[in-house]
Amino acid sequence: MMDFLGLNDKTVVVFGVANRRSVAFAIGKLLEHAGARVVHVVRDAVIRDAVSGLLAPAPVLTCDVADDTALARLPEAVAAVTGGAPVHGVVHSIAYANYANGIRPFHEVSRADFLQAMDISCYSFVALANTLKPLMAPDGALVTISISTTRMAAENYGYMGPVKAALDSSVAFLAKSLSADTRIRVNAVGAGLLKTSASAGIPGYVDAYLFAERVIPRRRALATEEVANTAVFLLSPRASGINAQTVVVDAGMSINYFDRAVTRAVAASPAAEPAPAPAAR
Repeated sequence: MMDFLGLNDKTVVVFGVANRRSVAFAIGKLLEHAGARVVHVVRDAVIRDAVSGLLAPAPVLTCDVADDTALARLPEAVAAVTGGAPVHGVVHSIAYANYANGIRPFHEVSRADFLQAMDISCYSFVALANTLKPLMAPDGALVTISISTTRMAAENYGYMGPVKAALDSSVAFLAKSLSADTRIRVNAVGAGLLKTSASAGIPGYVDAYLFAERVIPRRRALATEEVANTAVFLLSPRASGINAQTVVVDAGMSINYFDRAVTRAVAASPAAEPAPAPAAR
C-alpha cells in the first residue's frame, strides 16, 4: 500500500492526552495507523499511570509545561526513547482555564487566572518549539489545536477566547522565526465544538454544543476524529505548502449561524419577546 502521507517510520511527539476522548489521543492513533512512531508526553505521573495502558506500546513521558526545569529535561527524555532519531512532528493539544469559581464577566477575570491560562495554553507552544527545535528534522512540523473563531464572544468560554487568539498569532510568529535556519512548518487546527472531557468542564458548554449541532449544515456535530485527520495531514509532507495558518475545521458551522429553522425557533420562543419599555416618570 502506498504511504500517501509519508509518515511511515517518522517520529512525532504528542502532548496532551488525558483520556480516550482527548483530541491528542485520536491524533496519536491516526499517526500510528499511518506508520509513525509516536511518543506521548503528559503533565504528570498520575496521568501517565492512568493512560499508559491506553497508549501502549507507545512510550509515555511526563512534562509539566509550566515548569522550566521540567522543560529543560524534556529533550534528553525524548532522545532516550527515540534513540536519537530526528523528531518530524510535534502536536500541542494543551489548554487550561480555571473555571472553579464559575463564569464571570470577562472584565472581572483575575490577573492570576488569565496569566495561568496564557502560560499553559499559549506560551507552552512557544516553549516547546524552542525546547524541541534541536531534536527536530529540518523539515519537521508543529501543530497546535486552537478554536474555530476567536471573534465570537461566548460568555461561557470567557478569557480563553483571547488566549486562543494569542495562540493563533504565535503560530505565525513561530513560523517566521523558525524559518531563519529550518524549514519547520507551524500550523493550527481551528476546531469547532467537540465532545471531550476538557470541554465538559466548561460551564454551559453542553448548551453551546447542542446549538452547534443545530447550526452545522449537516445537522451532526463535529467529530474528534475529523479534527485529528486535519492535524495528521498538517504534520505530513503532503501539507508542505501550508505554513503559518489556522485551518478551520467546524463542519461549516460558521456559515450557518442564521439557519432558517434555528432563527424561527428562537423568534418563536417566549425568551425572544422584547423587554417591556420602562415606565414613564
